[in-house]
This record gives sequence, C-alpha cells and structure tokens, in this order.
Amino acid sequence: MSGPELRDIHLPPDPGWWPPAPGWWLLALLIAVALVWLGLQLARGWRKRRASSRLRAEIDAALAGDLTPAERLARLSGLLRRWARQHRPETVGLAGQAWLQALDGDWQDAPFLNGPGRLLIEAAFQPQPGGEGLEALEQLVRRRLLEDATRA
Repeated sequence: MSGPELRDIHLPPDPGWWPPAPGWWLLALLIAVALVWLGLQLARGWRKRRASSRLRAEIDAALAGDLTPAERLARLSGLLRRWARQHRPETVGLAGQAWLQALDGDWQDAPFLNGPGRLLIEAAFQPQPGGEGLEALEQLVRRRLLEDATRA
C-alpha cells in the first residue's frame, strides 16, 4: 500500500510590476512636479530673454540714424512714457520731479532725480542739450527699461 501522493511546496507567483508600490508613486509624483517646475523656469527665462532682446532692438531702432540731441532726447522720453503706460499706469500723468521720482522707483541712488535723468526736465531750458549728459541718460534709460523687462 502506498501512501497519499505528496506534492512539493508551491511558491506563490512572482509579483507583477503593476501596480507599483507606494514609494514608486511618490517618486513619480516628485519627478513630475520637478519637471513642471523646470519647464516653467525655462519658459520664464526664455520670455525674459526674448523681451529683453526685443526691447534692446526697439531702443536701438528709436535711436538709430542722424538725430539731433533734441530728437534723441525726445525719443528717449517717448520710450520712457511708453514703458510707464505699460508697466506703471499710475505714473502716466506725472511731470517734473514727480515723474523723475517715479522713474527712479526703488533705486537707492535716484539717478533720474539726482543724476543724468534730470536732463529729461532740464533740457527744455538749455539751448543745446546733449554731450556727455545725453550719453549718460541713454545708458540710464537702457538700464531702467531692461531691468524692468528682466524682472517681469
């Protein structure tokens, strides 16, 4: 007489790859969040560079050609007024000292009020505005507009 037939130990099947363990879900979520954040940062940087290069081209085009100092000054003033309409609408109607203070914004050295920016309001009283003051004003306008373009 033979005894019952015994079978060997049966191991359970290997676990499948789906669904993943909770740790893998968490890792996937962290990677997805990191990729979205990285994409947003890259897009922001691209927009800033594009706006900055577009603004540089606009400034260069406005100041291109043989312009008299008065025409250069008028174009610089026009660029600042257009910038104010777009980025600081509360400053549009300002003139004189208040306009220069608004242009200085949060700059500690106040280059519009106490520096080359004064040419914007004093040029009307000068027979021939220009020279070094106009060059310094050009650099100041570029700084103001480009700094604001890269901040946004």
